[in-house]
Amino acid sequence: MRTSSIKYWQRRLLAGGGIWKRLYSTEFADDAGQSSKVKIFDRHLKQKQRDRAAWLMQPKDSLVDAVAENLLDRLEDCKRTFPTTLCMGGSLEAVRRLLRGRGGIEKLIMMDTSNDMVKLCKNAEMRMPNENIETSYVVGDEEFLPIKESSLDLVISCLGLHWTNDLPGAMIQARLALKPDGLFLAAILGGDTLKELRIACTVAQMEREGGISPRLSPLAQVRDAGNLLTRAGFMLPGVDVDEYTVRYKNPLELIEHLRAMGESNALIHRGKILNRETALATAAVYESMFAAEDGTVPATFQFFNWLQFQSPSELQ
Repeated sequence: MRTSSIKYWQRRLLAGGGIWKRLYSTEFADDAGQSSKVKIFDRHLKQKQRDRAAWLMQPKDSLVDAVAENLLDRLEDCKRTFPTTLCMGGSLEAVRRLLRGRGGIEKLIMMDTSNDMVKLCKNAEMRMPNENIETSYVVGDEEFLPIKESSLDLVISCLGLHWTNDLPGAMIQARLALKPDGLFLAAILGGDTLKELRIACTVAQMEREGGISPRLSPLAQVRDAGNLLTRAGFMLPGVDVDEYTVRYKNPLELIEHLRAMGESNALIHRGKILNRETALATAAVYESMFAAEDGTVPATFQFFNWLQFQSPSELQ
């Protein structure tokens, strides 16, 4: 790859040039939130990816565990207990494993679109059961929540909702499933996630193919996170942001980790399979731009955390 070309695209992308904004701004994500008729993600493909992730994931993932632990810590600040709880999609096995009695949960419903992921949770429960918690398992979709209204004390979603086509709609369904003093607790990936990979892939595609096709999911920005809660009908919307930098031996190890997390590309209008030359160029650009002295490469993961009660109460 020509050095002059790399430097040109580095300047454009790191400065927030037009190409970066057009491809990865939240305008596309906002359109998805405005109407459930707009389909950005292939939910059937995402189900298959989560089936694969159930077989690939490690028993413990330090990044996933950190996000789940940080989310569950918020239960310790709540005065009330949550006897009936739904945990849906994303990192539900990590949530189940890390609960450790927090929240006073008595009945736990574990739901995922992936049958293999549900089986994984069942097997993990058999090996390491949560005492005093009655656990049931459901294969279901966050976009069509199979839960009665006003039946839950707590809804937990750890790293799953960012793959829904109608995010506000899914959040509205979660709110309606809550009792009046119920709690919505969620974490989703934020817009700065994998910014290094986005830059490297864009530079490589422009150089090798003369254009760009979508390779990574559009994600919400910080300014959108609170608005999503308001649109879903929650009162007193609040959001906090966490950011982690994970170091990998090489870009390929990052891609393998994303597959094991179930976070592979599931865009409906995704480009064709990345050809070998572009893939190698992406890895080369990634290493040339971001590698540390020890040869490792960083990957940024940004998370938005939501803690929102159905309606404010002094008992919360």
